Amino acid sequence: MSSPEDQQLIETCLAGDSSAFGELVVRYQDRLYGSVLMMVSSPEDARDLTQEAFVHAFRRLDSFRGDAAFYTWLFRIAINATISFRRKMARRKTTSIETAREMIGEEPRDGRNDAAPSSRMETREQQEMVRAALAELSEEFRTAIVLTEIEGMSYEDAAETAGCPIGTIRSRVHRARNELREKLRLLLKEEAE
Repeated sequence: MSSPEDQQLIETCLAGDSSAFGELVVRYQDRLYGSVLMMVSSPEDARDLTQEAFVHAFRRLDSFRGDAAFYTWLFRIAINATISFRRKMARRKTTSIETAREMIGEEPRDGRNDAAPSSRMETREQQEMVRAALAELSEEFRTAIVLTEIEGMSYEDAAETAGCPIGTIRSRVHRARNELREKLRLLLKEEAE
């Protein structure tokens, strides 16, 4: 179910006050961007897809039924946009130097002023390894991991968002964890050599 606060903002927006949708954007933009970034690896593409999801949600707000949380509905829109984007990119199969540079991604700052530069560098390297391993997963496995591990959704909510049975999500998460573990093991082995 949609939260009462979200539902009130939606009703206000549908009544003609579009600034209420701005409140929903402020409430969910960072969370949605972070999840989309894990799926596309490019900060610029993640920003574009996040914006596209909000624009689509705004245009189709009257179709939101409220039987799921607003964020679940919004996240599903973002997943669909991301899947379409990745399919389009797979067909292109050419990568510019700029795109290749962006694939490494911009990492958020540590936030701790006392963190040693080497510690920040190790954290950044670990994040890049995880992002690279995630990028190698199939779309279904990546989505399952992002929903459950990064978004922190329950299996029930993840299944609803992904549009598949709960057993399928459980299976995908299990298999994705195994694949990630193996990919990270291989990346660490390559780095050690």
